[in-house]
Amino acid sequence: MMNNRQDINVEAMKSRFGKAPVIIALVAGIFFLFYLLNPFVIVGPGERGVVLNFGAVQKDVLGEGLHFRIPIMQKVLKIDVRIQKSQSDAESVSKDLQDTKSIIAVNYHVAPDKANKVYQNIGTNYKERIIDPAVQEVVKAITAKYTAVELITQREKIRGEIKDLLKNRLIVYDVLVDDFSIVNFRFSHQFEQAIESKQTAEQLALKAQRDLERIKIEAEQKVASAKAEAESLRLQKENVTPQLIKLRQIEASIKAIEKWDGRLPKITSGAIPFIDMKSLEKDEK
Repeated sequence: MMNNRQDINVEAMKSRFGKAPVIIALVAGIFFLFYLLNPFVIVGPGERGVVLNFGAVQKDVLGEGLHFRIPIMQKVLKIDVRIQKSQSDAESVSKDLQDTKSIIAVNYHVAPDKANKVYQNIGTNYKERIIDPAVQEVVKAITAKYTAVELITQREKIRGEIKDLLKNRLIVYDVLVDDFSIVNFRFSHQFEQAIESKQTAEQLALKAQRDLERIKIEAEQKVASAKAEAESLRLQKENVTPQLIKLRQIEASIKAIEKWDGRLPKITSGAIPFIDMKSLEKDEK
């Protein structure tokens, strides 16, 4: 009886342990199939997911986060919608037929809610397909309206016009322009030399004009000084009277008396200081 029970338990244990590898293999197969089919997709920051049903672009655009897709049937393509930079060279001709070369920098991004249309109509290489050709066309159209000198002196105005026109061109393709800048404007070597010579001549002319104005001011100052001196002499002459002359003579005599020590010189040359008291009395009367 005991042997029969032991046999039954052994058979049960064999049955259980025999099924374990099958269960493990089944679970592993499910996980492998789940990994192979990959029904979930993660759309990262600054990205949008374009859903493809057997290669056909769908209307829905997936935002950032975790999303479920139907394995085999659906594929999700990620599109970068963050601001990107494009820099390219542009050649054009100014209004006065001067060859210009410029380096253009454009900051742009794909319209997030139109990522599916951008992929469907353009693909992922939209820089080469639409942005660079649009920059070339717009730069040529705007620079042809201005002379070479105006391109230099009115750079900010021209930058604004190019930016506005480029925005209108690219928005048709659901690409938005965030900023635009002209990194450099270059002209022919002959034109640059002509500009430098002109600037040098203008500086010399300005210096000559300043020197002329300085000389003119100095001459006017001398004339004014001479007039003031002449006027001063005229006023002094008008103020000289016989009374003033007598006063100066008296003052000179008083100073001479103050310096005299009371002794007559043994040898004299010239007059001894003398005050005419009678004349003073007459003047006082």
